[in-house]
Amino acid sequence: MRCTSSRGWRANEAPPAAGPPPGAATRSSGDNRAMQIRFTKMQGAGNDFVVLDETRQRLGLSAAQYRFLADRHFGVGADQILGVRPAPAADIDFEYIIHNADGSEVAQCGNGARCLARFVRDKGLSDKERLRVQTRGGVITLRLNPDGRVSVDMGRAQFEPASLPFDASGLQPLAQGLAQKWPLALVPRHRSDVVGCAQPSERSARRIAQPIPSVLASDATPRCGSMASADRQMIGDATPETPAHGTTATVWLVIVSMGNPHAVQLVDDVERAPVPEIGPLIANHARFAQRVNAGFMQVVDRGHVRLRVFERGAGETLACGSGACAAVSAGIRLGLLDSEVQVAMRGGLVSVAWSGAATDSVVMTGPATTVFEGQIELPSCP
Repeated sequence: MRCTSSRGWRANEAPPAAGPPPGAATRSSGDNRAMQIRFTKMQGAGNDFVVLDETRQRLGLSAAQYRFLADRHFGVGADQILGVRPAPAADIDFEYIIHNADGSEVAQCGNGARCLARFVRDKGLSDKERLRVQTRGGVITLRLNPDGRVSVDMGRAQFEPASLPFDASGLQPLAQGLAQKWPLALVPRHRSDVVGCAQPSERSARRIAQPIPSVLASDATPRCGSMASADRQMIGDATPETPAHGTTATVWLVIVSMGNPHAVQLVDDVERAPVPEIGPLIANHARFAQRVNAGFMQVVDRGHVRLRVFERGAGETLACGSGACAAVSAGIRLGLLDSEVQVAMRGGLVSVAWSGAATDSVVMTGPATTVFEGQIELPSCP
């Protein structure tokens, strides 16, 4: 059953003078089960979020209510919902909770972390240039730069199957450089398996319609593409690169944990990569116990890549910060990339730096922008 509300949000609405603090929940006078909450809509390289201030009051939302907020037709619309909570320890500034559009909780989101840093500064919750934030995947460090961008210390990249976890039993990896490429057999059983995740087709179609900007161009502003082309891609018909009904195809993946699981494959042309067809088959493969984010990376040169990511629980997004870190880390281990790389995604550019040493952190830098603020009535959802 769909969780819906009779009232919508009001963009750029100022809080009432005598009302509750921003982010606080209030009950609707017409329904003592529903509640009004304030939110901030933000985006980092096109990866968009609903940010909730829970520093004063824990909202206690259900998975269905997170799905409602993320719904682009009936809610606000977002790839993920971010909750900002009080510090759980003396050496931590904030706790950071992430829910996917399908309501599932995840451990890490790099683009979301940048938006969190901008959010707490803009809301006057902190004036620090450096923040230590607790996530389900561990503690990360954020830095607000003078140019307005935000850098995130994403921690160490891990490549062991157990770190995702990934069931590698019976598989023989192929060594390349310092990396291992793992074979994964994909067998679509039904047409729905090929088309993808249980997300609104409007979300995926809109994502696919956005081309990736050239990483070598001086003007890296992404431009809108043809929706008709996107609609054709959403059909999910088999192509020479994708398994037809009842057949098996094998893809070779570098598996990486950035606090959340990623599987990265190299492609010759990321625009032509069968992301809507192959992405969900990888993301929901039985060998990944917690599902996985499927990355498709095209290496342009040693300092530039183009990337698309099919995220577990969200489908293909305009950008994925942890996916960019995983892809660059994989490329460095494969011997294809230098230690500083520009990553072009459909929502824009981020930069990723990593020395290649197992003990060193991966650092990502990119934009974080507030889109609008508002208030929405959340109905009671199980």
